[in-house]
Amino acid sequence: MKQHATRASRRKALTVLAGGLALALAGCSGGGDPLQEESTAAASGSASAETLIVGSADFPESSTIAEIYAGALNAAGIPAETKLNIGSREVYIPALEDGSIDLIPEYTGALLVNVDPETDLVDPGEIVDALGEKLPENLVVLEPSDAEDKDAMVVTAATAEKYQLESIEDLAKVCGELTLGAPAEFAERTQGLPGLKDKYGCEFKEFTAIGDAGGPLTVDALLKGDIQVADIFTTTPAIEENSLVVLEDPKQNWPAQQVIPLVADDQVNDQAREVLDKVSAQLTTEDLIALNQAVSGDQKLDPSEAAKDWLEEKGLA
Repeated sequence: MKQHATRASRRKALTVLAGGLALALAGCSGGGDPLQEESTAAASGSASAETLIVGSADFPESSTIAEIYAGALNAAGIPAETKLNIGSREVYIPALEDGSIDLIPEYTGALLVNVDPETDLVDPGEIVDALGEKLPENLVVLEPSDAEDKDAMVVTAATAEKYQLESIEDLAKVCGELTLGAPAEFAERTQGLPGLKDKYGCEFKEFTAIGDAGGPLTVDALLKGDIQVADIFTTTPAIEENSLVVLEDPKQNWPAQQVIPLVADDQVNDQAREVLDKVSAQLTTEDLIALNQAVSGDQKLDPSEAAKDWLEEKGLA
């Protein structure tokens, strides 16, 4: 497949995008603007016009999966570099569309809701099929993995006991007494506050925007009692480490959320797709939990190191 943009033009597009989205990125994690920063590979002069740029959202799991994709591609002789912590979909979808990045790990259900807010699909296969029809021009998904990571309403064991909470249906009875902590975009997204209101009649007393995508700041606020409910991903190690309670979602506010590569169609050739499909064939939910533990737990591994270990374990390095 053709490589429609030269490295110089893509770097120029990258800079323009970064400037236009500076305000949007101001609240994202990380010290600098990842769309302006050159990767280590590019800075060392190893990047070329054929180098694939693998982006990530602004949370550790996404960064680790991006490093896995890049590592597998490099091991197969396909030059790849990473641009980590770009931001939310509102930032990285345009980056894919203008050629600033070539691919990024995504989550099937949330991606479909982003491109088709009226969808009511929850079945994994139906969601993937719908993505094939609804994605913007030149964006495609490859094979999904078995690995799944969903948003969840999470409370402490003490809060669960106090209010007798097992599900979001239980939570709805006391939402008006509680404060929810979640990323700022949760207030507007279909599966955020609007979805909880529409499906469960749950309207919180207060909403606190916390910009670390359910990470340590969110967990700390929950444990301290600054918030009583948190939006935390189901593969977050802190759930088990702190005996937190994940509330059931019987009305499926959050559909299937398989990890899947989202790619620019004319930038990722068949050889690269085969490599990414091999990664997806081996990536499991248990792997996500272990990788998150390695990166965000006591080990504090860099995502690239955790990715390297996983690739070696799976025979993909």
